[in-house]
Amino acid sequence: MTPRVGDRAAPPRAAWRVRMLALVSVLGPGLLAGLSDDDPAGITTYSVLGADHGYQLLWVLLLSTVALVVFHNLGARMGVVTGQGLTGLIRQRYGVRAAGLAVLALVVANVGTTCAEFAGIAAGFELFGVSRYVSVPLAAVVVSLLVLRGSFHRVEHILMALATVFVAYVAAGLLGHPDWGQVARGMVVPTMPFDRDALLIATATVGTTLAPWGLSFIQSYAVDKKLRPADLRYERVDVVTGAVLTGVIGAFVVVACASTLHARGVRIDTAADAARALEPVAGQLASGLFGIGLIGAGLLAAAILPLSTAYSVCEFTGYEAALDDSMRDASLFYLTYLLVTGVAAAVVLVPGAPLIPILVLTQVLNAVLLLPLLGFMYGISRDRDLMGPYTATPGVAGLYLATIAFIAACVLGLFVLGFG
Repeated sequence: MTPRVGDRAAPPRAAWRVRMLALVSVLGPGLLAGLSDDDPAGITTYSVLGADHGYQLLWVLLLSTVALVVFHNLGARMGVVTGQGLTGLIRQRYGVRAAGLAVLALVVANVGTTCAEFAGIAAGFELFGVSRYVSVPLAAVVVSLLVLRGSFHRVEHILMALATVFVAYVAAGLLGHPDWGQVARGMVVPTMPFDRDALLIATATVGTTLAPWGLSFIQSYAVDKKLRPADLRYERVDVVTGAVLTGVIGAFVVVACASTLHARGVRIDTAADAARALEPVAGQLASGLFGIGLIGAGLLAAAILPLSTAYSVCEFTGYEAALDDSMRDASLFYLTYLLVTGVAAAVVLVPGAPLIPILVLTQVLNAVLLLPLLGFMYGISRDRDLMGPYTATPGVAGLYLATIAFIAACVLGLFVLGFG
């Protein structure tokens, strides 16, 4: 609706100001859900992709980003239109058993992935000489207090501010002095080495970019933010911006490692390895920026993953809860958050804990869980009883199916290559 002053249409400047305020008021779900996909597990995947294959597989990241836009947009729309999170809608549309299986898999995968976030925090601080026995408990306390003691808007503002740390990866990529012509070629010309490792890392790139917990989080967060159907056009900007920034940051991680480590034949296993290896080839600043980015990414995701789990558990049980509720009024919500955070932090502190196998197994579970979740989302998007006038048209539904088919091929490749 065009803003009006008295009986006259508001001047263009006033109309522009109103639209900008409306956009700012809905920002959050898309940006946070997208950027938190660039967690330590994702940064590790992108680092290995760049170090092992240079710029060649950047096109995989581009397609993954498109898939992220498509389904994060659907998730946000489902939450805004129905006023329910994903688990609640699955329960309503497909029954308690289907919702129970989805929640169980999400909880297991989310706890494991939260372990990876705290492992990333530990690795990042260890680059600066801080022991994990100091950094991990401190990080767990900080993210818990943030959620327990803050209002919805305060939590959102702090998380949005924390997300600015990803600028460090852009700077690290620029310090590597990449070949931008090769970057552009890798982005738009699909080529693939026919070997097991290349296919496996390409599949992992898809799985880590479009994570199941992100789908659950964006929908529940849009509900918690109390967005309305009138906000959808602005929320679409939020979603697209978050997804594109996710892809851009991931691309700069790939570029940073491709222009330095790959060019010198350096192999790595983790993002922390990449940070250490960058120092002799790109300088101490690039190495430090990579480490700072790893810490920031871990803190952001360590705050959001338990939130995603708490939302899902409460939706399954029918226990209404939100970030603005007190501990007494939403005890299940906050206890779930604390339990996930505490267990993950404790696992990382166990001497000799198999952190890399935990990371790998949870990423596999994420990939397995992704397809049924996307199938559920497709079915709900076509359900006129639930979505009303916002039901997906045949053309849009075809886009969903094409994206699901692409991801299904990737997951099949992950199983064939990972267990063959």
